Amino acid sequence: MTTVHEPITAAAELAVWPASTTEPRPGDLTVGGVPLAEAAERFGTPVYLLDEAEVRDRCRTYRDAFPDADIVYAAKAFLCRAMAHWTAEEGLGLDVCSAGELELAVTTGFPAERIVLHGNAKSPRDLDTALRLGVGRVVIDSPSEIARLAAAVGPDGHQKVMVRVVPGISAGGHEKIRTGTDDQKFGLSIADGYAQHAITRILDQPQLELTGLHCHLGSQITSVKPYLGAVRRLVGLMARLHEQHGLVLPELDLGGGHGIAYRPGEPALDLTALARKVRAELADACTTAGLPVPRLIIEPGRAIAGPAGIAVYRVLSVKRTGEYVFVAVDGGMSDNPRPALYGVRYAPRLIGRHSTADRARVTVVGRHCEAGDTLAADAELPADVRPGDLLAVPVAGAYHLSMASGYNLVGRPPVVAVRDGSARLLVRRESLEDIRSRDVGL
Repeated sequence: MTTVHEPITAAAELAVWPASTTEPRPGDLTVGGVPLAEAAERFGTPVYLLDEAEVRDRCRTYRDAFPDADIVYAAKAFLCRAMAHWTAEEGLGLDVCSAGELELAVTTGFPAERIVLHGNAKSPRDLDTALRLGVGRVVIDSPSEIARLAAAVGPDGHQKVMVRVVPGISAGGHEKIRTGTDDQKFGLSIADGYAQHAITRILDQPQLELTGLHCHLGSQITSVKPYLGAVRRLVGLMARLHEQHGLVLPELDLGGGHGIAYRPGEPALDLTALARKVRAELADACTTAGLPVPRLIIEPGRAIAGPAGIAVYRVLSVKRTGEYVFVAVDGGMSDNPRPALYGVRYAPRLIGRHSTADRARVTVVGRHCEAGDTLAADAELPADVRPGDLLAVPVAGAYHLSMASGYNLVGRPPVVAVRDGSARLLVRRESLEDIRSRDVGL
């Protein structure tokens, strides 16, 4: 075990936690006025807590930064009925990728006209559901979708669409989440002319109304520069479309992918700088091209949900193997596959008791039968961490439960909303009965 002799300050530790986080007594953290240890006892572990005020504040921050844009929450980061309700109340739109996400949102009361349907391979059910419920936009991702969608709409129907284009810009925190280049599955390339060809085909379908261009560069982007490059290339395409077809598109969707800090000291995208520079770049590019400035659409997901979520686990065992210390908890890759997929790192914290022991570097691992089931490599925890302790992992609101699996049939954890000192269950724990009830064959 490696001892850490210079712990970071308490204030620095809490920099990536929700703004409502307090420590009324050493070791006893509260979020949204709810003691985390009490929530763990009440709801069991693992448990995910979602700070409602943090979600709403982040929605408002985006609306304030982009007052003249449409802010569309990317539901793939995390979606439940409450999340759809909160974002709707804060005036955001919703970006969905399946009939399931769409149905959940609309049946919760989310206005269908404020929903955008994405997906590189939309199923017939996806498109039929979108048309039946009246989604605001369908983002065309491949040429074959054009005829399929037009046929589904029918000769007397009408559907607003956008085209997802690939601007040829590499950005993102990991190669598996970079989507702005030609070597991945999303969108239609500007460079090889596929985007222009698809747009020409759309214009030949009178029941499809092309409202704008869409691009998404990737995820965990912490620099403004790639977005400015995307603006220039998309406006360049808009200028060519105007020359060829007399087309003036009223919307430009720059997607999301805004990077956040998962551990103290990590970089995050400067939202204020992004808004200021993107608006300036868009205005300049449109002036040069002789085009009116289109309405921006921004699609944050992780940046809204991620920092609002806390995962709480209970330590099951502590094992020393040579120079390594493995702290095993009662969750793992079935509720958070991101470390296994992308090698991401977190900063877990001991809660529920105060330790005066020196901090040590440990590896927090899950309970699953997989060597890659690591939740936090090279984490700093008190050297006396022991079975029965509680560990809380901040920045756990995005791409944890939305990517959860049924591995080892342990069941997915519950989601609990916290606000103003109260906690309420949003999504119940997946039970063994839930798992058994789906297994109908013999």
